[in-house]
Amino acid sequence: MYRKKSYHSSTFVCVSEKKPGDFPMAGRVSGERAGKCVILNADTFHRFGKNMENTERTYLFEQAPVPRAMAVMAIPTIMSQLITLIYNVADTWFIGLTNNPYMVAASSLVLTLYLFTVGIANLFGTGGGSLISRLLGAGDEAEAGRVSAVSLQMAGAAALAYSAVCLLFREPILRFLGASDRTIGYASGYMLFVLIIGGFPTVMSMTMANLLRSVGCSKQAGLGLGMGGLLNIILDPLFMFVILPDGMQVTGAAVATMLSNTAVTLYFIRVMKQTEQAQVLRFRTPGERPSAESMRSLFSVGVPAAVTLWLFDLCNVVINMHAAGHGDIELAAIGIVLKAERLPLNIGIGICLGMVPLVGYNYAAKNRKRMENIFLFARITGLVTALVCVVLYRVFGAYIIRFFIRDGATVACGTEYIRARCFATPLMFLCFSMVHFFQAIGRGGVSFWLAVIRQLVFNIPLLFVMDHLFGMTGIVWTQALADLFTVAATYLIYWKIYRQGIRKKMTEDNSAPAA
Repeated sequence: MYRKKSYHSSTFVCVSEKKPGDFPMAGRVSGERAGKCVILNADTFHRFGKNMENTERTYLFEQAPVPRAMAVMAIPTIMSQLITLIYNVADTWFIGLTNNPYMVAASSLVLTLYLFTVGIANLFGTGGGSLISRLLGAGDEAEAGRVSAVSLQMAGAAALAYSAVCLLFREPILRFLGASDRTIGYASGYMLFVLIIGGFPTVMSMTMANLLRSVGCSKQAGLGLGMGGLLNIILDPLFMFVILPDGMQVTGAAVATMLSNTAVTLYFIRVMKQTEQAQVLRFRTPGERPSAESMRSLFSVGVPAAVTLWLFDLCNVVINMHAAGHGDIELAAIGIVLKAERLPLNIGIGICLGMVPLVGYNYAAKNRKRMENIFLFARITGLVTALVCVVLYRVFGAYIIRFFIRDGATVACGTEYIRARCFATPLMFLCFSMVHFFQAIGRGGVSFWLAVIRQLVFNIPLLFVMDHLFGMTGIVWTQALADLFTVAATYLIYWKIYRQGIRKKMTEDNSAPAA
């Protein structure tokens, strides 16, 4: 965009001629058209650079073609989601090298507790990030900074409180989740490093990633999470098979995860302090607090976002509890399947997370047509991805399970389970996209009820019924059946609330004559 060289207290700036109209600050500073070289003092250059960063963000959010805008926002997020998935899968893969189904089952049990930390990050990261995007769309950068500060502070406090609960009630929690005498020792060690010691950096890294995406720093957010994933993959075998003694492979995987999340948190702190586009974000604003309206808006989106994930987590807990009743082999197999099916889901979530700031910004700017085009493009892209993954899981299901573990009984069970559960993938994406859309436009209450309908009305009750009637076969088919009902209910709600309510009002506002 621009180049600079420093000469004592001044800066020599050459502005690109590619889009001269995009850089109004150049004309104001130099008195010349863009494309000329000017000499600025340090203070003026700082303001000049900030203006260019803001103009770049405005172009991306308001004018860039929808596929390009989605690519800029979603591709880094998808890549970070995939790398995060890889390091989660890497834990299971490296543990599976022991060919010990009890170790695999133990790591699967703690996954449900780990997802609770993601819910905390959603509470303040999604709630704060959605609001920040809408505040930027409305032109209120000062309030956006105050919202970012309180989001980070509350996320840190909640993470420490959760870690304390895990420390005090570690064994009762694991027993409740279905840990047996064979698995509780492994699960306890994993829980110590991932949740008790590592809970704070885990929550903070995910919260900061959401806030960075909200101001258009999707690339930096994706790079940080991706870096953490690669670091985890490197550290896993080191701690599991070199540093710690035999029998502590599960604990070694946990230590690697904790150190990786800590590194990501430190990287995001640096990004927030040094990246111009992220300067709107703050760790603290002495003497300043967000308005009461902003706090209500933060929680109205954040609480449903957290509850949505916690209900998803609760569903996994119920699945594990029912599977544990059928045996440790079945529990290990379903644990592998739940991780393997995250591939299309993480891609879908990455698409949705990339969509949210764009939708929220254009909603606040009252650009209905662009907002709807972004939402449509996101849905089509995610649905195509999900359908491709259904075919792959049906054809290569056995190879996927065998990648994690060689135990014959576990492979046989896992192959059957993944070929059934993959049919739910397109339906799950349609549900996720609708939830994220309502979060983006600040209608957190709607997204909350969509999550309640999906998990508490359909999914969890059907798990009990299907397990009673058909055993493990019923458990693995429940997701597809529940999401079929959920999609029908979700699109009915979307039609009533958005198409006949919000959309109609936006159309009337846009067509009203200016005062």
